[in-house]
Amino acid sequence: MKIPQGATVAVADGQKLSLFKNSGDEANPKLTAQPAASVNTDNKTGGTGHRSSSANPDDTTQDEDGFAAGVVDILNKHAVEGKLKNLIVIAAPRALGEMRKHYHSKLKDVLVGEISKDLTGHTSDDIEKTIAAA
Repeated sequence: MKIPQGATVAVADGQKLSLFKNSGDEANPKLTAQPAASVNTDNKTGGTGHRSSSANPDDTTQDEDGFAAGVVDILNKHAVEGKLKNLIVIAAPRALGEMRKHYHSKLKDVLVGEISKDLTGHTSDDIEKTIAAA
């Protein structure tokens, strides 16, 4: 997969978000880290106050789901405001599944690719190589 010039790359799992921008071009991408955004984790999709089960996830799962939804809230806001032109989302498989539930139609319009892999904490070079291989 190619990274369009100026594209935003969001790398997330259930606890951490890293944003990068391609300051290079499509032939020679150069991901540069962007300031960390504050993620609102209040949007928990599971029930609260209930015993844990597949229908009522435990607190850790709810926290991760809330974080994933919070990440998408940020991305949706940027997409609706026109601040995103091209977006690649790289997320741990479970987080990516939760994130997809919250995509706004404007976000879907700018989404150029998704990679289901946990790359949080990896270098921008590792992320570039993973995208190139996808």
